[in-house]
Amino acid sequence: MPFKTEYMTLEKLNSLYISNRESQLKGRYICNEHISPLFVKYSSKCQVEHIGYSVNKNTIESLTIGNGKKKILMWSQMHGNESTSTKAIFDMLNFMVQGDQQAKSLLNSCTIKVIPILNPDGANAYTRLNANAIDLNRDAQTLSQPESRVLRAVFETFKPDFCFNLHGQRTIFSAGKNRKPATLSFLAPAQDADCTITINRKIAMSIICNMVNVLQKEIPNQIGIYDDAFNLNCVGDTFQSFGVPTILFEAGHYDDDYEREEVRRLFFIALLEALNTIALNSTEKIVYESYFNIPMNEKLFYDIVFRSVIINENNQEGADIAIQFVEKLTNNEIQFVPSVVYIGDLRGYFGHKEIQGGSAELRTCENNEITVGYENDFVLFKNELFSLKP
Repeated sequence: MPFKTEYMTLEKLNSLYISNRESQLKGRYICNEHISPLFVKYSSKCQVEHIGYSVNKNTIESLTIGNGKKKILMWSQMHGNESTSTKAIFDMLNFMVQGDQQAKSLLNSCTIKVIPILNPDGANAYTRLNANAIDLNRDAQTLSQPESRVLRAVFETFKPDFCFNLHGQRTIFSAGKNRKPATLSFLAPAQDADCTITINRKIAMSIICNMVNVLQKEIPNQIGIYDDAFNLNCVGDTFQSFGVPTILFEAGHYDDDYEREEVRRLFFIALLEALNTIALNSTEKIVYESYFNIPMNEKLFYDIVFRSVIINENNQEGADIAIQFVEKLTNNEIQFVPSVVYIGDLRGYFGHKEIQGGSAELRTCENNEITVGYENDFVLFKNELFSLKP
C-alpha cells in the first residue's frame, strides 16, 4: 500500500532540518570539491548522472530520486556565489534518502531531479558569472554557454511539471519599504510582456502562498516578491513561457547570519513545504490571490549605518555613513571586507547594524577623513578603535 502524503507542521519541518542537516557543508564557499564526496552517499538511493561540462571542463552532475508522476526539476548555483540553496538541497536529500514514512510518501508522489551546482566555474571563483563572464540567467534564449545548454537539455529530456530556480540575494533587500530584511524572496516569473496571469503562473503563485503561510510564523514580514518585469532571456521566464509552473527562490539576509546558516534552515522549510504542496495536490485548488499581498523587494538596506557622525570640520551637523561588506575569496574562505559606499543623508534607508553617532567623530583607523571607497576592518569612532566585522 502506498504511503499517504500528510501535511507537515512547522515544528515537524524544523525537527526534520535538525536531524537531516548535512554537516559536511557549511559557510558560503561551496563548490564541486565539497559536494562530490556526497554523491557516494546517495548513489544507492538516487540516480547520479554526469550531465555535462562547464567552460573550464568541470563536471556538472544531477541527482534524481523518487518514482512519482509529478516531476520537479530544481537547480542551484546558476550564479556561482549563491550557495545557500545548495546547502539546503543536500539537507533535503538527506531527508529523502533516510526512509521515513513522510519521505517515502513524497517520493511516491514526486520524481525530483536536482542539479546542485550548474555553474561550477563560478562556484570555484566565487563569482556570479561563468568562466566566460556570462550571466547564465540571461542566456536562456541564445544558449551561448555550455552550462545553459546542459540545463536546457535536462529540461527537454526530463520534461518537468514544475521548476524551482534556486538563488541567493544580497543583503541590500528589504521586504517592502519597512525595516525588515527580505530573508527569503520568491517570484512566479512572467511569461509574456503583458505579465499575463496564466494558469501555470497561478499554480506557481499558489505554491508560493503556501510557503509564505508557513514561513511567516518564523520570519513575520521578512518575505518579499521580485518584480515580474518580463525578460525572456531569463531562465524562469523562458520555462514559464513553455507552460511549466516555475518558481524563483531567493535566499536573503537574517540578522547576524552572514554565513547564512539560519537562512539555510528556512530555505529547507520552504523546499519541503513546496514539495508537500505538490504531493498533496494542493496546486489543483489554485488559491493564489494572497500572492499579491506579499510586499515587493526594495533596495533599502546597508550592512552598517552610522547616523549623524562628524567626518570633517565642514559637516558639524553630522552625516550618515553607509558601509557594505564586499565578499572576497581568500584561501578558500569568504572574507567580508567593510567598504564605505555612501556619505550623506540616509533617511528612508536602514542598516542591519546601526550606530548612533550623536555628532561624534568618525575617522579612518589611520586618523584620516572617511571617504567613499575606504576599506578596512576598523575605524576610529569617538577616538577609539571600532570593529566593523560581522
